[in-house]
Amino acid sequence: MDMYDVAVVGAGPVGGYLARRLNEHGHSVLLIEEHPEIGRPFQCAGLVNPKAMEMVGLETSVLTSIWGANIHSPLGNPVSIGNPSRIRTFSVCRKIFDEGVVAQAIRTGTDLALSSKVVAAEVYDEYVEIDIETNEGLRHAKCKLLCGADGAHSWVRRHFKMGRPKEMMIGFQIEVTGYDGDEGMLDMYTGSSIAPGFFSWAIPSGSTTRIGTWTVAKRMDGRSSEDYLNYLLSNRLLNSRFHNCTEIGRYCGPVPSGIVSKIALPRVVLLGDAAGVCKPTTGGGIGPGFEQVELVVPMISGYITSNALGGRQMKRVNSIMNDMRRKQRRKKALRDAFLTEMSDDELEGIFSVWARPDVTELINEVGEIENPIPLGIAMLKEVPEFRRLASRAAKAILWG
Repeated sequence: MDMYDVAVVGAGPVGGYLARRLNEHGHSVLLIEEHPEIGRPFQCAGLVNPKAMEMVGLETSVLTSIWGANIHSPLGNPVSIGNPSRIRTFSVCRKIFDEGVVAQAIRTGTDLALSSKVVAAEVYDEYVEIDIETNEGLRHAKCKLLCGADGAHSWVRRHFKMGRPKEMMIGFQIEVTGYDGDEGMLDMYTGSSIAPGFFSWAIPSGSTTRIGTWTVAKRMDGRSSEDYLNYLLSNRLLNSRFHNCTEIGRYCGPVPSGIVSKIALPRVVLLGDAAGVCKPTTGGGIGPGFEQVELVVPMISGYITSNALGGRQMKRVNSIMNDMRRKQRRKKALRDAFLTEMSDDELEGIFSVWARPDVTELINEVGEIENPIPLGIAMLKEVPEFRRLASRAAKAILWG
């Protein structure tokens, strides 16, 4: 029976980065991926923020550097924000990016098992015993710590009954040719007819564009994600650039947000989408996932070395996530105040204020894709028209 310090389930970017960082702390790692190749299937808008990109140095995966956005009101009135001198995020080829992250883990010592699926796991006093289904038959392994980085429908999370993310959004996306967007800018669309309570997007990705929409099931009124996307594509009022688009691929998947109450149990830890760390404001999971890895690895490394991974130690691992939980709640509250809880008429009023030069300047100065809290609070304090939202956003300001 193979013995490792850590077994990581899920060889996406968060699982791969976790494996690398654990190797760099001196631990042996088995990285387990149920699919036959890395980076497939693809279920993501493919945005990586500059901080996360710096952690892995995979600029070769960048298809488009994005510095700004055209944000469209429900009636199609656009507000443009951003500055070409400041890159806000990168649109990447996820296959190249994911393969690059996992390759770094392999170079630092990780063993990779493709076409392999964990089908059983039992926690004992000194180790975890796992059964892995492979093309060659059943493989058995032991590890001191089992890490679930296996996505929104995490097997690890479900097997150990670790709860659910607080909010599960639905994302539906197609990749097209023929969308004539502005260089270095993405488009965002709002309105109850295309993404009730949330937004849709058109993200440049080299020679193609990723067009998608997301929302939550309770707001969809019995319609499908595809219905909302089709309405977006056919609505000339929102943007005539959809007219010449030709679909070449489509992707659909859940977006889990709201960190589970217990990311850690004795000898078990959840990370990334499995733990519900996706941003409630954009649905992005790579940046927060990397941040979580950096937060928990130094602590769990010491516990792995001493093989002390019981209830007391894992309670501390869970507690170290409290600040991230508070920030995530505040971001959701601000999203709700400025977007989710607004009617289309209210959004039109918001856009008329955003279009003012002084407000656009404030957005460009304070706004951050990764951290919208300072901008939300600044607008509540400095823009008189937003003060009526103060009671709606009070919980966002008070939390934390």
